[in-house]
Amino acid sequence: MNISDLKAGASDVELEATVAEKQEPREVITKYGKRLNVASITLKDDTGTIAMSLWGKDIDTVSVGDRVKISKGYVGEFKGTPQLSTGKYGKIEVLGKGEAPEEEAVDLPEDE
Repeated sequence: MNISDLKAGASDVELEATVAEKQEPREVITKYGKRLNVASITLKDDTGTIAMSLWGKDIDTVSVGDRVKISKGYVGEFKGTPQLSTGKYGKIEVLGKGEAPEEEAVDLPEDE
């Protein structure tokens, strides 16, 4: 499945894409009063991009540049924009780790 094929209401989404962006996690309080961490990411493939929210432990498993696979996802809508989600039954798995951004690279001193 390609990102360009995704429309609000789509379910049982199987997709492979690359993490193009990842925002800092933020804490939200659900309508049930539970505190949860959520981070927004942008996924891209050759056909386009789509927003996705990562919840809880999924936030730390994914980094910018990673190739990921979404299984049993669904597409909702947030502020008029389609948004991919794994929900209760779906999952996101990392197929391959991406390159660390250059600003995070550390030069180690050479032994003399």
